[in-house]
Amino acid sequence: MRLLVKFSAIFTLVFGIGVAIIGGLTYRMLADGAHSQVLAQAQLMMQAMSSVRKYTTVQVLPLLAPEEARTHTFLPQTVPAYAATENFGYLRAQFPDYSYKEATLNPTNPRDRAVDWEADVVMAFRNQPNLKQLSGERDSATGRSLFFAQPIRAGGPCLECHSLPDVAPPAMVARYGSSNGFGWKEGEIIAAQVISLPLSVPLAIARNEFRTLLLYLGIVFLGSLVVLNAVLYFTIAKPAARLSDMANRISLGELDVPELPVKGGDEIADLAGAFNRMRRSLVTAMKMLDDGNK
Repeated sequence: MRLLVKFSAIFTLVFGIGVAIIGGLTYRMLADGAHSQVLAQAQLMMQAMSSVRKYTTVQVLPLLAPEEARTHTFLPQTVPAYAATENFGYLRAQFPDYSYKEATLNPTNPRDRAVDWEADVVMAFRNQPNLKQLSGERDSATGRSLFFAQPIRAGGPCLECHSLPDVAPPAMVARYGSSNGFGWKEGEIIAAQVISLPLSVPLAIARNEFRTLLLYLGIVFLGSLVVLNAVLYFTIAKPAARLSDMANRISLGELDVPELPVKGGDEIADLAGAFNRMRRSLVTAMKMLDDGNK
């Protein structure tokens, strides 16, 4: 039985090392998969918000511009940033942990002003003009979250309202004031579209899948240990015990010990055959010795 204990200890050690390596790699793969899934979702939402911006510029603005001119009012629904933000607001009613913001360093609407980490994102785009996208992770009030951002450059339509207060629509100036949201320059990166999605749910799913994997591996390990111990017992340990018992009895002078059965052609069978030949040789030698003494 000591052989089985040693075998079980060695098998447990080797299996444990293998599980540790496989577990680490698997968890990393599951976590990376969760991250990629959230990033893909963020990219899809970003494309949807960009489509809302384009729809507002191409279709909504031409419809509402005459109404603004007729009534001398400013309709924020004509502003792409306002339309995208409001559109995403309806989505947040169902997914409150999701957020979309057109974070601006010098916004007209105060709700678009970039907070510290958003300002860092905008400055990253400014410092690297060729940078088209930026993603990363950050800690939020609801846990770990992923953000995905794209730069916004000031173009012709933007400068009609944001170059100087004197040339901006009077109704807009009357609504938001003349202190903020002006001085933008052609081609300047003035904001960033930023989408934030929670990582807690997909990471929790990844952890659950990892625990399930460990459970299955544990079941496989226990089953394998039982089967291998049984195989080891009947093919090695039990025959080895018979050989040991035979050797002990012969060493004590019991020469009438029955021969061991020889089954198969493996090393254990060869060893049993050798013991049988040794016993026969010993019996013959003892008889010859006895005959010589008579």
